[in-house]
Amino acid sequence: MRSGLTLLAVFALAACNTQLSDSAAGVGYDSYGAYAVQREQALSGEGADPVTVAPLDVTGTAAVIENPLDATTPVDPSDVAITTNNPGLSDEQNFAAVSSRVTIQDDRARLQAQRENYVVVEPKPLPARSGATGPNIVEYALATTNRVGESRYRRLNPFGASQVERKCGRYASADKAQEAFLKAGGPERDRLGLDPDGDGFACFWDPAPFRSVLR
Repeated sequence: MRSGLTLLAVFALAACNTQLSDSAAGVGYDSYGAYAVQREQALSGEGADPVTVAPLDVTGTAAVIENPLDATTPVDPSDVAITTNNPGLSDEQNFAAVSSRVTIQDDRARLQAQRENYVVVEPKPLPARSGATGPNIVEYALATTNRVGESRYRRLNPFGASQVERKCGRYASADKAQEAFLKAGGPERDRLGLDPDGDGFACFWDPAPFRSVLR
């Protein structure tokens, strides 16, 4: 009985020592360790097979100039077109051409005529302005401070707006109307009926452009 148990134990130990396959071995490798070593070499460039590049075969034919330019080759004058009678070109620098039509005596006479016609213009003093220059609208604009439409003077306006527009239409510009207005007693008086609102500015004349110069 005891010998039978011993045989069973021997068979059990033999079954446990059965050779197992290496599941860690990769395909084409003996073990995972060999695979890892070869992978590291491939990544680092060590042990890699050098790449062989075949030399490029370039073949071609150079262009050949059959008739190169030769500086010693004479030029046929018949191939060059020369124009000698061109009225658009001056021949004053051509002594032969000028001397054939103008003599030295002709040049002397022309020079003498130029000297006789030479006139020296003496400068003249500027004309003096007369005292009657009229009112200065620039000085008036700088002396005022009110805006257009801001009444400063009392007005009795018996005329309507249409009458004022007709009166203002007689002047070429608002500046001319303002000069006439000041000359006729403005701004205190409006004898011409050009300042119905009493702001001192005729025909909507605006002093703002003149005032802006001092800002």
